[in-house]
Amino acid sequence: MKKENDYRFLAASLLISFGLLGSVFLGIWYFVNRTGPVARSAKVASVQTAQPAPDSSQLDRQISIGGQTLLPDEPSDSKQAGIDAIAQQDYAEAVRQLEAARAENRNDPETLIYLNNARIGNNQAHTIAVFAPIGESLAPALEILRGAAQAQDVFNRAESRAADSVLPIRLMLVDDKNDSDLAQQLAQYLVKRQDVLGVIGHFSSSVTLAAAPIYDSGNLVMLSPTSTSTRLSGASPYAFRTVPSDSFAASALADYLLEDLQRQRAVVFYNAESDYSRSLKDEFTTDVFSSGGEVVEEFNLAGNQFDAAAQLDQALATGAEAIMLAANTATLDQGLAVLAANAGRLPVLGGDSLYNPRILQEGAEDALSLVVAAPWHALADPEAMFVQSAREMWGGDVSWRTAMTYDALFALATGLSQAPSRQGLRQALEASQFEAAGATGPVRFLPSGDRNRPSQLVEVRPGNRSGIALTDAQ
Repeated sequence: MKKENDYRFLAASLLISFGLLGSVFLGIWYFVNRTGPVARSAKVASVQTAQPAPDSSQLDRQISIGGQTLLPDEPSDSKQAGIDAIAQQDYAEAVRQLEAARAENRNDPETLIYLNNARIGNNQAHTIAVFAPIGESLAPALEILRGAAQAQDVFNRAESRAADSVLPIRLMLVDDKNDSDLAQQLAQYLVKRQDVLGVIGHFSSSVTLAAAPIYDSGNLVMLSPTSTSTRLSGASPYAFRTVPSDSFAASALADYLLEDLQRQRAVVFYNAESDYSRSLKDEFTTDVFSSGGEVVEEFNLAGNQFDAAAQLDQALATGAEAIMLAANTATLDQGLAVLAANAGRLPVLGGDSLYNPRILQEGAEDALSLVVAAPWHALADPEAMFVQSAREMWGGDVSWRTAMTYDALFALATGLSQAPSRQGLRQALEASQFEAAGATGPVRFLPSGDRNRPSQLVEVRPGNRSGIALTDAQ
């Protein structure tokens, strides 16, 4: 596919965009008080399953600081020349070639990351590994990498870094394909690499929970920008996240159902095999019941008996007045089938996994008025410095995954500037006075490792801003 400076917005052809539902949801800070801090055990309580010893030669193909591309598309000549120069440690040539590649396609985050790594060269730096599900979900992976690339670029250029004591950040890209087994092997590999001082990841809650015990055993901080399962709260002293947990999203969705829509009875579609999906479903169900509503049916999107049309008819027969769609990335096809079967008959609410390009591309008119609980949206503060700089850097608005990853990297970089070691980083992040300057406001952590931040609600409406910057490569 061509890689031109053709920065399309998903909504350009569909005239659909994620718009803010209303300012009332921008200040729902009282949700913070509904879930108190969770005490964190000294070690992860879950039992680790025995994993085969990782084959470093195979795992090396999933890891890069610039000597290979992890993206599926063929790199341009200048990008490949820059990659080859990094592999040969010719960093001056690498910078020259990667600057040219950046000029050709500014929307490629891998190029910018490799460029900033090349600028560091053999000089001292703090290394942070960034996990992205490149081999399984490319669009969200690129959103994550854009956040990491932008934060690295800002931090490494900051005037505060003029002091020799504040080292730049070198990023190590890691593709775990959103696979728990591969993620565990990669986690074991990174734990043994003493140059890696922190980890951003993983993408899904299930993969993050699977890898958490390994990082805990190696005293390596894991900070997820996208994993929202409530099971992650207090899972490990070394587990943090910048994205709000599902308790915040579920509360916002339940209140919208009962108070704004004035509807009492909902049907829930979810993936029983997904920690994220089960967590969101359970929290939503609890909030609805506790406020006088009812979940009349629950259907498993991943079940053998899944039939969107038949199950929706069954829910309507039992009095369903709204749909809560807790699909995850793996069941996005089934989620789209539910939208198509509904065809606008019932209002649809959903979790942040529905903030996906395919909802706009394939959902089209069936997705109109879909209300999604998202951690952040560019239209919440369109004049903010991060929003403006992101549009300039990437050629369009960016998603919540980009913003949360930006915050994650800045939190780790700030913590390492205070205490440049694995255990020192954990202690810095969990300190009551810790604060990092993030894209979405100050980044602080509760004792549970959760971020003290609510969700926002956004609605699919006709428009020309999707909140996701794209190129033809996607």
